Amino acid sequence: MLRYAVVFFIIALIAAVLGFGGIAAGAASIAKILFMIFVVLFVVSLIWGLVAGRG
Repeated sequence: MLRYAVVFFIIALIAAVLGFGGIAAGAASIAKILFMIFVVLFVVSLIWGLVAGRG
């Protein structure tokens, strides 16, 4: 349990550095682009699976 606490503490420190350091604005735009790419990939794979499942 202490291991999880240390891991979460390190993740919180990294998030704080990124958030308070001004890197978050650039990361947010990259995250939006990646989100849209993965949504498109999800829809394509969903359609592919439905079409392949019926054939």
